[in-house]
Amino acid sequence: MKEEKSNNFVVAEANEEARTGSGSARPSRTLWGDAWQRLKRNKLAIIAAIWIVFMVLVAISADLWVPQTLGNPTEIDSSVMKSMSRLPPSLEHPFGTDTLGRDVLSRVIYGARISLAVGVLATAISTVLGLIAGALAAYNGGWWDTIIMRTADIFLAFPYTLFVIAMLAVIGPGIQNVFIAIGVLGWPSIARVFRSAILSVKENDYVDAARAMGASNFRIITRHIFPNSVASIVVYATMNIGGAILTESALSFLGMGVIPPDPSWGIMIQDGQTYLATEPWLMIMPGIAILTTVLAFTLLGDGLRDALDVKMKDA
Repeated sequence: MKEEKSNNFVVAEANEEARTGSGSARPSRTLWGDAWQRLKRNKLAIIAAIWIVFMVLVAISADLWVPQTLGNPTEIDSSVMKSMSRLPPSLEHPFGTDTLGRDVLSRVIYGARISLAVGVLATAISTVLGLIAGALAAYNGGWWDTIIMRTADIFLAFPYTLFVIAMLAVIGPGIQNVFIAIGVLGWPSIARVFRSAILSVKENDYVDAARAMGASNFRIITRHIFPNSVASIVVYATMNIGGAILTESALSFLGMGVIPPDPSWGIMIQDGQTYLATEPWLMIMPGIAILTTVLAFTLLGDGLRDALDVKMKDA
């Protein structure tokens, strides 16, 4: 009788676990799954992500509707230039027109295409270079670490923007040279972040176990160290995109970036600074575009940092 009651209790307990989802029926949780759940609760980060997606979609689809509805962002019609010059915001031109009669909103949209491309491509270049350098320095140590980190110190000793300007003075202005210069000169900070992450991971027991089982250095880095170190790089790279956009705008403002008549937020601010007192929309509109985009990447990166922090993992 006692054995029958015990069996009934075990069956009832198993049924209760299956009903509530506790015990072995509970779905497994991963770092990225937990991070997504925490990120969804961060309203600022979600709003920032929505704004970034919106900007990307608008920039990608610009050719389909902007020239027909707002006008070509680079074309200058001398016959109507004087009558269309510096018109205030209206229903026909929501952001007004510039000194050459071109629609400011269309130039802001096409400028977003350039800024986002520079931000993503430059960050991709610097991230790849930084990951390779950081991995070599941290995993191999010794003279590898000394050479790579001292080289990074030399790069970091120069003011970043001035270093980029100096490089562009050598290779010349232009959109391609801008993201090359920003990307090539941005690797030291990422290398340092990745090196620190690897140093904190490579002494763990599972790395020693893989090494004892005869795993190659490449396999240990790619299968064990890199997946457990990449969270900090995701956060840093996201924030770096905003920094690259800001750098490109500053370079274009100084005449070292995008070459006119191609639209750039920095060029638009440069063109409008003379008319700040009388036609402020010429500077305010591209300025708001820079502010909101850079702020969105910063807030998203901050949200990812909190979401990927294992110390915040729910109990």
